[in-house]
Amino acid sequence: MRILFIRHGDPDYENDTLTEKGCREADLLAQRASSLRLGECCVSPLGRAQRTAQPCLEITGINATTLDWLQEFPAKLDINKAPELEEAYPDVEKNGSKYLSRIVWDMLPGYLTEHAEYMGKDTWRSSLVAKCSDMEKVYDHIIKEFDAFLAKHGYIRENGYYRVEKESTETVTFFCHFGLICVLLSHLWNVSPFTLWNSLAIAPTSVTELYTEERKQGIAYFRASKVGDVSHLYAGEEEPSFAARFCEVYSNKEQRH
Repeated sequence: MRILFIRHGDPDYENDTLTEKGCREADLLAQRASSLRLGECCVSPLGRAQRTAQPCLEITGINATTLDWLQEFPAKLDINKAPELEEAYPDVEKNGSKYLSRIVWDMLPGYLTEHAEYMGKDTWRSSLVAKCSDMEKVYDHIIKEFDAFLAKHGYIRENGYYRVEKESTETVTFFCHFGLICVLLSHLWNVSPFTLWNSLAIAPTSVTELYTEERKQGIAYFRASKVGDVSHLYAGEEEPSFAARFCEVYSNKEQRH
């Protein structure tokens, strides 16, 4: 079985759609759609993912399925429950004296690496961030839905791998979001989502490709052949978006800090 994770194009978050650049990126992606062999397509309900998928679906004639659990990872952190977490998220915003809720990723690397519980496959569940958010509940809901989806295709989750009930060489493509892709990869690879949120920068419209490996009959593991591929952008002489990245050097104030 083959899985493609495609992140939405350069985002206009305020209007939940794409910027002009994002639309160009989506059009360049669509020029590769046939060669990508998208197969069955599933799309996040959010506008920026829908708009990204649209040109690919039009060119290939594929009818996609919208899945609510593919929306950007919606867990929210309440720093009011543990103000010391401002050390981990210095860009947190306030309304008066109260911290506003925020996403659970984009943690400062210094904080992350000094608190080993965030790096463990299961220990993140007992972390302060997990206790001050709905992260664990949301994570478990998403991976339950994902595993149910894979089970319908013949792959049953067991002991960190997948038992093969029915061999498949089909492709399934998910048009979705950075945070959500990292969650699904963390589940497939049995690592902490914090590790991937803070170690990967998956550019808009990039393609991440995984295949099953069945080196022992009846047991499958998903292995990446490419992560965050943007060759379609370079082919169209379009510079990849900076979204998902932070400043390369601290002195560059024009880049996100």
